[in-house]
Amino acid sequence: MKILREIGERYEYVIDTVGTDGDHVHVFCGAAPRHSPAEIMRVLKSLSAREMLERIPEIRKELWGAAFWGDGYYVGTVGDGVTEESIKKYIEKQGKDDEHKAFAQMRLFNL
Repeated sequence: MKILREIGERYEYVIDTVGTDGDHVHVFCGAAPRHSPAEIMRVLKSLSAREMLERIPEIRKELWGAAFWGDGYYVGTVGDGVTEESIKKYIEKQGKDDEHKAFAQMRLFNL
């Protein structure tokens, strides 16, 4: 979360809400229209991976092929019945321990 906020400050993205669902991360963010969703994802994923690997080098031993993030991502937007509040609430509900015990073996470290 801290790393994503640091990247957001550097690139003028507003990192509003971050949550995890065990095997993936949800990020609710905003940016100026000149930044495409693909660009935002590329920046967030590449720089956060670099920072995590620099700060916690032992993570490399746990990764397949040294890739921190998978290739895919999903982008949704506010509008057409989807509100900012509904997205924030959804993200904030992610990551509850009792809902994600199945992912325990996949965790690199406890957050």
